[in-house]
Amino acid sequence: MSVKKDPGVWQGFKAFLMRGNVVDLAVAVVIGAAFTNIVNSIVKGIINPLVGAIGTQSLDNYSSCLKDPCRVSADGTVQSGVPIMWGSVLGATLSFLITAAVVYFLMVLPMSKYLARQAARKAAREGTKEVVEVTELEVLKEIRDALVAQRAARHDER
Repeated sequence: MSVKKDPGVWQGFKAFLMRGNVVDLAVAVVIGAAFTNIVNSIVKGIINPLVGAIGTQSLDNYSSCLKDPCRVSADGTVQSGVPIMWGSVLGATLSFLITAAVVYFLMVLPMSKYLARQAARKAAREGTKEVVEVTELEVLKEIRDALVAQRAARHDER
């Protein structure tokens, strides 16, 4: 009597890791983390100075006070009042929008155009094959009909 051995946890984990989409996801996370540094540098090096030309050098300095008097120490701790730090939210929103725009225009849009071209080429090839197959089928039918007619003519001659 043989007992079937269930695959071990290690084999299941190995199969999970070797799936293509898990590896793709891991690569995307690593690339995304590296890309975040680039976007943050763009926001701090370009966007914040442009905003600084209008107001303060950093968006983090923009705030409102719900309960006066608002006093925040240099290290960021609130001494009194209730400050609303809307500048940091604005900075994070700008970072998100820049990241989304760069990802869309430099990665998603070109990839979708590429995939659409590939699908069109494949459809064109398949359409061509169908036409060729239909044409070949028609030729074969004509050959069959000609052979049948030839046999009938030979049979009639006898």
